[in-house]
Amino acid sequence: MDDDELIGRLADGDDRALRELFQRHAPMLAARLRAVLPPSDIEDVLQETFLAAWQGAGAYQPQDPAGPSKAGGWLWGIARRQAALLLRRRGHAHTPLPGGLTPDTAAILADHVVNDPAETVVAQAYLASAVSTLSPAEHEVWRLVYVEDRPLAEVAKLTGVPEGTVKSRAYRARRLLRSALRGTALGGGLG
Repeated sequence: MDDDELIGRLADGDDRALRELFQRHAPMLAARLRAVLPPSDIEDVLQETFLAAWQGAGAYQPQDPAGPSKAGGWLWGIARRQAALLLRRRGHAHTPLPGGLTPDTAAILADHVVNDPAETVVAQAYLASAVSTLSPAEHEVWRLVYVEDRPLAEVAKLTGVPEGTVKSRAYRARRLLRSALRGTALGGGLG
């Protein structure tokens, strides 16, 4: 039975179809989630993903029978949203991420991760390289705003510059990080 048929059975309430989808797709989803979440959160996000799939299976639109199944992409979209919800609920200051990523840069990666896990590693390297090219003033603002999740007014006080300057430096840092991702296959959809 293919994935589209399993999701159809899932929509009819077949819990065996849910188990089969989980066995087929959880390893791939977990591998992709490792790029943006600490290991301790992956199981929770997977559980939430398959619960949401169970609840939303009736809205799933199968692919043309002659074409490949799109179930993996559908499940990845759900997993990505569940990961983003977890990160938002937890807040930036309480979310340690692998590879020194902040939740903001992880969110950029989560929106643009491709099937190849190696591409995610390349994107992380591009991001690390981009962060290292920030001026000392931009790096300090980036660290305070995005790593420590401090309000702009507090960052302005700590750095001794006007709040508008803090906003400008934060904007330039974000733009540089996005630009760095454009150099990878992940950057295709960045604005």
